[in-house]
Amino acid sequence: MRAAVIMMAGAVAVAAWPGAAEVKAADTGGFLVASTVLIAAPPEKVWAALVEPARWWDAEHGWSKDGANIRLDPVVGGCFCEAIPATKGEVEHLRVIFVMPGQVLRLRGALGPFQTMGVSGALEWTIKPVDGGTQLNQSYAIGGFIPGGGASLAAVVDQVMSGQLNRLKAFVEKK
Repeated sequence: MRAAVIMMAGAVAVAAWPGAAEVKAADTGGFLVASTVLIAAPPEKVWAALVEPARWWDAEHGWSKDGANIRLDPVVGGCFCEAIPATKGEVEHLRVIFVMPGQVLRLRGALGPFQTMGVSGALEWTIKPVDGGTQLNQSYAIGGFIPGGGASLAAVVDQVMSGQLNRLKAFVEKK
């Protein structure tokens, strides 16, 4: 329940972020949200930042409230995990299932409150060079048992996920 409140509260904070975000599909069994940003940096720089979420992931959308505790091992089987020092705990957010360095990173699992539901999710980032910069696409699909239905949460998750993508863009462009 705590994570659901965090996610809902965070959605208000990210609503002001720009970005091409969209709920692509939503029904009782799940949803698909997607966002695209153009980043004024080469794909290699975007990839290097993408695999360092501790430097750009919004700490308000983590269990420890400190982005420095988030890590990603960009190899198949690698963990997108977070240490929770206050409790000596740890959480696996997602597991890496597909890697094409500099092009595609796909993870499977359930973020935040979805961990307590009977769902499976897929988060994917694709990187494409465009006009001296990079187009970064992000999609997050969730399916399974979602109390109240997937459509009821899709817009909030879309805001949170597009906010994360825009944080990554801002991080890369200021570097």
